[in-house]
Amino acid sequence: MSPLIEAATRRLALSSRAIAVPAPRHFTTSTVAQKTVTEAAKDTLKSVDRKVSDKLVDGISAGEKIASKVKGEADTGKVKGTAEEIRGQAKGQAKELEGKVKGTAEEIRGSAKSHLES
Repeated sequence: MSPLIEAATRRLALSSRAIAVPAPRHFTTSTVAQKTVTEAAKDTLKSVDRKVSDKLVDGISAGEKIASKVKGEADTGKVKGTAEEIRGQAKGQAKELEGKVKGTAEEIRGSAKSHLES
């Protein structure tokens, strides 16, 4: 037999064995990843904290706008009322924003409680 035919025959024999051997199949099962109660509570508290922080930032921004408006009017001489009246208006708006923030916080706290209880 020629060396070429021998080599081809050996390769063919090796490749047929490799194909005939089945690959092992692994079968595994795992539990569904679910959040624990503490993880769910942490996530809820983080979202509450974020929403309250956003409302506080809105309140601070509104206070800055009012302060710059009052200062701008005082600088240009367009002050309409005494300093006491302007201070009272600013306090009133601050109280209004504070009430909105507290209301939102209570609303979020209530939804968080209902979420944790269910």
